[in-house]
Amino acid sequence: MSLLEVKNLQVAYGGIQAVKGVDFHINQGELVTLIGANGAGKTTTLKTLVGMVKPSGGSITYDGKANGTIPSYDYVRHGLVMVPEGRGIFAKLTVEENLQMGAYYRNDPAAIQSEIERVYELFPRLKERYKQLAGTLSGGEQQMVAMGRAMLSKPKLLLLDEPSMGLAPIIVEKIFEIIQMIAKEGVTMLLVEQNAKLALEVSQRGYVMESGKITMSGPARELLDDERVRNAYLGE
Repeated sequence: MSLLEVKNLQVAYGGIQAVKGVDFHINQGELVTLIGANGAGKTTTLKTLVGMVKPSGGSITYDGKANGTIPSYDYVRHGLVMVPEGRGIFAKLTVEENLQMGAYYRNDPAAIQSEIERVYELFPRLKERYKQLAGTLSGGEQQMVAMGRAMLSKPKLLLLDEPSMGLAPIIVEKIFEIIQMIAKEGVTMLLVEQNAKLALEVSQRGYVMESGKITMSGPARELLDDERVRNAYLGE
């Protein structure tokens, strides 16, 4: 069953067509990746899914609801949660206050605290720094805060935009371990990632986006083995 269905999605900025008739879907429980070069339209697509950008054409159906039927400010309450490129943390709040902000609409304090402790289990470094202002953390630690905050929102569909950007390889490895753990807990995910090899290795299916269009799609393993993908995105 498709949790997200996108048909003929079009997005324009002024006279520039950034997304040109894109079709894709994500089934309940899947981890799907969207890869492509910078400027291909990946981030624009994600922003359109969460109402930050208005489409100029096409349709988006999330959890059986057509685009426009849910106000953008209410998407989180419906389980559609995005970790944006650049993390988007609250720099002047502490680590724990950032995590609490992920649960701003909830009214179950005992469960919230239990889930914060679960985030600390996943990211022990955050436990050590829970009173520290998030803006003083390293890039990797800020990414952990952003992902932990998203988990406090109890997502049905989690959108991750470039979670490895600017991070040291050892931190990237940790982030991808957590992505796999979250997926195993049943959270559906759409991953946009510059590290195409890592993204395809952890995903079930993938889409390749070029110049605002989906040019290839299929099982992640098949895309990993495809010579065109290897030459264009894997440096082989």
